[in-house]
Formats: sequence, structure tokens, C-alpha cells
Amino acid sequence: MTDATNQAVTPDGNAGARGARRRGRLTRRDGVLAFVVLAGLACSTLLTRWLDAHRPPLNVREAVEQLYVTPQSARRMSLGFNGLVADWYWMRTLQYVGRKMVKHPGQLQLDDLSELGLKMLNPLMEATTTLDPQFMAAYEYGAVILPAIDTDAALKLTQKGIDANPQAWRLYQHLGYIYWQRGQFREASEAYRKGAQVADAPRWMESMAARMEAEGGDRNLAREIFQRMHDEAEDEQVKELALKRLAQLRSFDERDVIRRALVEYQTRTGRCPEDWPALAPLLRRQALIKLDARGAPLDPADTAYVLVKDKCDVDLNPRSKVPYR
Repeated sequence: MTDATNQAVTPDGNAGARGARRRGRLTRRDGVLAFVVLAGLACSTLLTRWLDAHRPPLNVREAVEQLYVTPQSARRMSLGFNGLVADWYWMRTLQYVGRKMVKHPGQLQLDDLSELGLKMLNPLMEATTTLDPQFMAAYEYGAVILPAIDTDAALKLTQKGIDANPQAWRLYQHLGYIYWQRGQFREASEAYRKGAQVADAPRWMESMAARMEAEGGDRNLAREIFQRMHDEAEDEQVKELALKRLAQLRSFDERDVIRRALVEYQTRTGRCPEDWPALAPLLRRQALIKLDARGAPLDPADTAYVLVKDKCDVDLNPRSKVPYR
């Protein structure tokens, strides 16, 4: 009876011993892993503090701006999460430009940030679009900002987008815009014409191609370009830029009308007007011109123009929100 009982109990006892040993090994393994995690956190904290303590001054940091990881390497290291890493690079791009703009003392336009020294902009845009070749917002943003900094880089980035997205007609619109800014009207026309051949492209792309060669530097063409940019853009900053450029073009038209009125006044009286009320009777005939209560002409931002009496000319008010250049 005793032997049978021992034989019956022994397997359970062995199983219990094995379970205890396994639990012990798991506990030791968990302890080692916890130690490794805590050690890693401690090292990260110490390294961060060391880097903060030995970080060079801001002006030195900006002088050596660079991407420590190439776009191709970042793509390999993303482990399939390319879109997520591309979003991170995109946010870094916006923050990089935003910080530069905040620090700049004067007024800036989104399509002319050349004063900011944006050396990292093109590498960041390249990284974003290499990780996600279908990132349309990045191509749109680059087509607006990059030309004033590096036109060749802007063309290269936009062409890269076209190669990766041949059915995206808006990329041809961006390419045409860059060439137009550059004064290469034939190339701009060709870009619009190629875009017009893409499925679902709007009809105005073909008419824009025809007008580009015939009217390249015409103000009305510029007005249509910025109107189309506003209507088709997805980025709110690009839409705002287009509206400001449209306001600027309207201001050019208004100042032309005011100058003609100044010439007429000078021809009649032999002198320039002393103030706007003296010119108001002539300006009221013009449907394009809006006057304030005292007879001063208002620009598209509803700010009174400045009368340059010694030159018998008109200019924008420095306080106006209409771009000066």
C-alpha cells in the first residue's frame, strides 16, 4: 500500500517541482529584463543631461544644421512604418520653418523666405517624400517655398513627385508655377499641357498652357495662376498666400488707375495734389477705386494709400497687409 501510494504521489511531486523551477526561471528572466529596461532608461537620462550640458550655442547649432540620417536610411530603419516616420519629418519641417519665421524681425511672405537661410528645408522635404512618395501636401508646400531658396531643388522635388504620381495633375500645375516664376514660359506651358493630358485634369489646364506662351508675364495670367492655386490648394498657408498675391495684383491695378488720375490732375492744374480730398472728384469716377470718408483711396486690405506728393505718385501704406513685394 505504501509503495503504491508513493508511486501515485511521485509524478505529482515531480510535476510540482518542475513547475516551481520554471516559475523561478521566469522570475529571474523577468528580473533581468526589468533591470535592462531600467538601466537603459537611466543611461538615456544621463546621456540627455550630458548632451544638454555640452550643447553648443544656438548660432553654432544653426551653422552645422544637417540630417544625421539620410532619407534612404530612414526608410530602411522605419520597419515598414514609412508613413508614420514621414509624418514626423513633415512636422519637423513645419516646426523648422515656423521657428525661423518667428525669430525674423520683419514681415515675410510664404513664397519668399530667402532671408531665413533655410538650409535644412530641402533635405527635410526630400526625407519626407522619400519615406512617403504620395505625400502631396509636401510637394505643394515645396513648390511654393523652395523656388525662392533653391529653384533647381524645387524643380527636382516636384519632378520627383510626378515620377511617383504620374496621374496627379496638380503636380504638373506646381511644376508650371515654378517655371512661370522663373520666367521660363515655354517650359511652364509644356508642364501645364502635360498635366492637361492626365485623366480627370480640369479643362483650364489646357487653356493655361496656351496662355503661358502667349502672355507669360501678363498680370491677368498671374491673377489666374494665383486664383487656381487658391482654389486647388489643400494647405491653408498656400491658400492664404494666394489670396495675398491676388490682393497685391489688385493693388497694382488700383495704383495704375490712381496714377492716371494724378497725371490728369497735374495736367489740369500744373501741380500735384496736396492731399487725397483734392483728387477725390477724379477718383470717384473710377469703379475700381474705393474711398474712405475723407476721400482717400483704400487698398484691398482697406488701408489708405500713401500720397507721395514730391513725386506725384502713390504707394502702399507700410501698415497695409497687402504684400509690398
